[in-house]
Amino acid sequence: MKLFAQLFEELDKSNKTSDKIEALKKYFSNSSDMDKLWTIALFTHKRPKRQVNTRLLREWCCEWAGIPDWLFEESYHTVGDLAETLSLLLPNPTGKQDNTLSYWIEYLMKLEYLEEFEKKEKIQYAWKVLDKKERFVFTKIITGGFRVGVSQNLVTQALSEVVGKDKSEVAHRIMGDWHPTSVNFRDLILSYNLSDNFSRPYPFYLAHALDKDITALGPIEDWQVEWKWDGIRGQIIHRNGSLFIWSRGEELVTGKFPELAEMASKLPEGTVLDGEVLAFSDGKPLPFSLLQTRIGRKNVSRKTLQDAPVSFIAYDVLEKENADIRNLPLSERRNHLETIVAQVADKSLIISPMVIAKDWAELQQIHLDSRKMMAEGFMLKRKDSDYGVGRKRGNWWKWKINPLTIDGVMVYAQKGHGRRADLYTDYTFAVWESGNLVPFAKAYSGLTDAEIIEVDRYVKKNTLERFGPVRTIKPGLVFEIAFEGIQKSSRHKSGISLRFPRIQRWRMDKPIEEANTLEDLQALLTEYEG
Repeated sequence: MKLFAQLFEELDKSNKTSDKIEALKKYFSNSSDMDKLWTIALFTHKRPKRQVNTRLLREWCCEWAGIPDWLFEESYHTVGDLAETLSLLLPNPTGKQDNTLSYWIEYLMKLEYLEEFEKKEKIQYAWKVLDKKERFVFTKIITGGFRVGVSQNLVTQALSEVVGKDKSEVAHRIMGDWHPTSVNFRDLILSYNLSDNFSRPYPFYLAHALDKDITALGPIEDWQVEWKWDGIRGQIIHRNGSLFIWSRGEELVTGKFPELAEMASKLPEGTVLDGEVLAFSDGKPLPFSLLQTRIGRKNVSRKTLQDAPVSFIAYDVLEKENADIRNLPLSERRNHLETIVAQVADKSLIISPMVIAKDWAELQQIHLDSRKMMAEGFMLKRKDSDYGVGRKRGNWWKWKINPLTIDGVMVYAQKGHGRRADLYTDYTFAVWESGNLVPFAKAYSGLTDAEIIEVDRYVKKNTLERFGPVRTIKPGLVFEIAFEGIQKSSRHKSGISLRFPRIQRWRMDKPIEEANTLEDLQALLTEYEG
């Protein structure tokens, strides 16, 4: 546990990729196989089931520390992170331990069938023998709020270097439907005779944002151009008579899209397709908000199927007749994909249409129509490229349209998490309506570290009211908010919801009186929908 707590601290305190990879390599080189397995699981969202709710953790902490509830809540609002608050308030440990990460996770899993008083005894014993850093991580695992600043790609890279295997092979092995309680590290990562896992998807190949003049890419004839759709990236797998639909977030979503599962049954045996799940009807995409109604449901009703129909826009074929064909050129894989889509002949399976232009100048003009197509821009893929792993520069680019923007006034602030737990980094913004400020969006990214510190200073000097962790702020700061889409929403006071809002820049040049109005937002909505 000491090793894992140290790893967590090192990953959290540095923003450098090289530092994170070195910390991971050191950990994987010195930890047990079972700890390696659970670390991979935690970093790829395969976390143990929560056995204790946060209300009980708060009560037990207050009781042992001898503090009133109000002091705990004040401390929590100041710190901004429950696990860190607990680790700071609990008395010093009265014992020591040298158990592994896997020991403590199994310890938590065994709480499932215990009575509340027995759980209390077990948790308080753990708190008594774990030091402050270990308690912090231990409580993170309990609450499920386990977030650390490291991508799955970095975990894969570090692990591949330690075990001496190709990164793409390691990435493939850690994807799919596995759990530390049902597989060991050697079988998952090291075995040369790895048993087939028919449900396992391939690592997704990702594109970099285009950061150069489009003409610098060379002849347009070398590139395959497609629309960049706003849906859920996924893979459809038909192997061994079984069907699986995976999201890019490694969530098995087969049950959420029964019409796609029915379509997938028509795919040839041993086929894996990469593409996008889109709300789709009458030959055109529908707003992403409709697709969201499908994502959050455990059971999909007939009405939901009618109101939010979906299709799978196929980008690529990764496996054909049980053979991995990712190393073939894109142009050849495209030919295979066209054959498969024609064979299936199902309205729920649509091949991603190619955008044809005689030169880059013509393509730039077509790019301006992206929003009319309900698209985010273009995907540019070199025709001779293979299907790689993760995000690589050069062969695939995403050329997105400029975001929509609006100038809003900051009216609420809340502290962040992790290394920013003592800084106000989460903000709510408002626009004017009849002399009043109406909240319309929340955002927590887009500022530099120096700007965050300056905004934090303003918040602390200009707090008007406190509502738990939220502070009402004296209006005084204007920010340009960028977003990808806009739609009506009965759940928001403004009547409008934004897609992917973030701070584009701090408008230090603009007084709050010149911020945008709700009428401006409504005009954008009309333009976006029209």
